[in-house]
Amino acid sequence: MRVILELLRIVLIFGILGAVGWGIVGNIYTINEETEMYSWLGVIAILLLLFVLYRNKLQFSGWYKGKAKLPKTVSKILILSSVLLFISPFLLGFLLS
Repeated sequence: MRVILELLRIVLIFGILGAVGWGIVGNIYTINEETEMYSWLGVIAILLLLFVLYRNKLQFSGWYKGKAKLPKTVSKILILSSVLLFISPFLLGFLLS
């Protein structure tokens, strides 16, 4: 039962925080038609950030008690990757237009 509750919690966290994150970031990509084509990269960036947030903070407050946080190097790499994914639609729109 705890596993089902935790999976439901994960789906709700990713759904609600992902929608809020996309609501904030999605309007930025609609400035230019070329960047709008690559806005799916922003969705991946939001999911990466939510994954890091869940694994480092939120997993310890739910029904399932995780054993360890992500290593610092992995967290830094994932956060840097998400920042690059946020920026990449602008770069791709500029380079490929």
